[in-house]
Amino acid sequence: MSLSVNPLLMLLVLVIFLTSAYLLNRWLFKPLLTFMDNRSTSIKSDLQNIQSNSSEVASLNAEADKVLSQAKAEANLIREKALESARAVAEQKISTKRDELEKKKREFMVGLEEEGVMLRNSLLSQMPLYRESLKAKLSQL
Repeated sequence: MSLSVNPLLMLLVLVIFLTSAYLLNRWLFKPLLTFMDNRSTSIKSDLQNIQSNSSEVASLNAEADKVLSQAKAEANLIREKALESARAVAEQKISTKRDELEKKKREFMVGLEEEGVMLRNSLLSQMPLYRESLKAKLSQL
């Protein structure tokens, strides 16, 4: 049995192969390569955007930290002013109350001295009565 080569059949296979390769290249491989190139470009663009966004985020974080520290400093300043004001008001009230109490104490002491003098005078004026009453009691014993 001999193998014979049919040139017409070989030519037909060659034409079908070349046509298939041309059509696959045109409809499958070129769109696929274009899609892959576009995707690579998109990924590179996204990475650049991410890097610029991360630097933006870092600057915004730094700015937010700065604003927070300023706000804390202002809050501390406001709190200190409020405390100083409250202390001043409290000291003024304490001073006023202390003066008022001191005045009442002096008035009380003056009244007490006057009552002491009146009591002493009353006792001295009734001393002869007490002596006679005492003598009467002693004589009964």
